[in-house]
Amino acid sequence: MSLKERITDDMKNAMRAKEAERLGTIRMLLAAMKQKEVDERVELDDAMIVSIVDKLIKQRKDAAQQYEAGGRADLADKEKSEMAILEVYLPQRMSAEEVADAVKAIVTEMGATGPGDMGKVMGVVKQRLAGKADMGQVSAAVKAALAG
Repeated sequence: MSLKERITDDMKNAMRAKEAERLGTIRMLLAAMKQKEVDERVELDDAMIVSIVDKLIKQRKDAAQQYEAGGRADLADKEKSEMAILEVYLPQRMSAEEVADAVKAIVTEMGATGPGDMGKVMGVVKQRLAGKADMGQVSAAVKAALAG
């Protein structure tokens, strides 16, 4: 079963169970997926769907931080619950050590030496670790690998 089929099935199940919040979040995800398909005239594969989910989670995380800073815990909680619903569709995340090891291997493989090579390294790392690791964590690992 593809990720797209799984998301559609989950939407139907949320409708039957009358889970309004879950249904709304899944519909928002499906709308983002449909928008990408229409804009780029492509059929989404699982990797593209994971990148969309990743982007939506990042948006929710940023919004939750802004709401907390503004003293709106109720809205921050709503964003966090949407994040939890979306995270179900991501593959198993890599641990911090796994990310650091993968980044070191890529840096060695590319022969990158200093902070000036960060852009080149990040391009390759993003391709290989997309959806498998938090990109903020990856960026920190690349900086550390290139500094040391």
